[in-house]
Amino acid sequence: MFALALKSFRNRKFTTILTIVSISLSVTLLLGVERIRKETRTSFANTISGTDLIVGARSGPLPLLLYSVFRIGNATNNISWESYQEIRRNPNINWTIPISLGDSHRGYRVMGTNTDYFEFFRFAGGRRLEIADGRIFKGAFDAVLGAEVAQSLDYHIDDPIIIAHGAGEVSFVNHDDKPFKVVGILEKTGTPVDRTVHVLLEGIEAIHIDWKDGAPLPGSSISQDKVLKMDLTPRAITAFFLGLKSRIAAFGVQRFVNEYPKEPLLAILPGVALQELWDLIGMAEKALLAVSGFVVVVGLSGMLIALMTSLNERRREMAILRSVGARPVHVFSLIVGESAMLTFLGVIAGVGLLYGLLLVSQPLIITRFGLFIAIGGLSTYELILMGVVCLAGCLIGIIPGYQIYRYSLADGMTIRI
Repeated sequence: MFALALKSFRNRKFTTILTIVSISLSVTLLLGVERIRKETRTSFANTISGTDLIVGARSGPLPLLLYSVFRIGNATNNISWESYQEIRRNPNINWTIPISLGDSHRGYRVMGTNTDYFEFFRFAGGRRLEIADGRIFKGAFDAVLGAEVAQSLDYHIDDPIIIAHGAGEVSFVNHDDKPFKVVGILEKTGTPVDRTVHVLLEGIEAIHIDWKDGAPLPGSSISQDKVLKMDLTPRAITAFFLGLKSRIAAFGVQRFVNEYPKEPLLAILPGVALQELWDLIGMAEKALLAVSGFVVVVGLSGMLIALMTSLNERRREMAILRSVGARPVHVFSLIVGESAMLTFLGVIAGVGLLYGLLLVSQPLIITRFGLFIAIGGLSTYELILMGVVCLAGCLIGIIPGYQIYRYSLADGMTIRI
């Protein structure tokens, strides 16, 4: 039966190839959407771990989560340094990590922080940030690069970098009078950390000390050496992460921050905000999966049409098989088997195409969207999807198989005009 099916495919090469291509493309789309959906959730969930609350200027939970953790968007306002110092003295708070955003370097975000960032920040279930080369920053003009920044821009230890004002990919105003020096490069994390230039808060203050209202003061440029002798205590930060001595106090500290009288602030639970994000995009995910499912149905329908239209051409072939002893059930099994083989070959080709596209597009996806799409084995759900497609292909083969089953030997020998 297998040999007969292969000979039949060879006799109808063009139709067979088109059918396999159609099914493979639909399977690639179906599995690709599922893989991106799953890896996006995993990538977002792995970005931050062990942080109990995130505090920023009052806006909304999602904007605060996006700009502070994922470097997407911009803050509506800053937090004064005095307010930060007062809040961090709360007896329930164990540690804090202040961050300052707003500058960039060749399209990559620059984040000001302090050494607590390397001590307390965790990702992917509690993993610490590790230095791949060099050391963490000590001086105001030291910079520690994420793995992707160093790789894509070909930076090495002791290389100078110029920070640009603003967070856009293109900036027309640079802090070129106060260059930073690369002192460390982080291990790859698969999170937005890889696409971030890390500097001290004092460094952010230093490059803006002769600026006002987002522009340099005319005729008041201060040299880098003189800046280092000045008081570089930050005046404001963008947000801060905090860890509690006991998570039981989370709601109490959250209420304390949200009701802070000196300025409007917002404290969010990262897990709750992330769930809001999934709820927001859940309908889009379902819509994409539904579209992918319809594409698979279209691909299988194309196979059904190809099989049905070939029945009249194959009447003599089936009659010859019947004349040499093949029973109707054998002919029926041949058609169903051909349908199953076409579907199986299409699924295998689709999986191969998916992995090929992932290999080619993975660096681009990381660079453009900040998502790390793992090229691992197929998940249980993906295997189930493949099984459903194969089963659907077998069931579709029953329709032309039944049509052939009803043909008599005389039908195949009759000349139809």
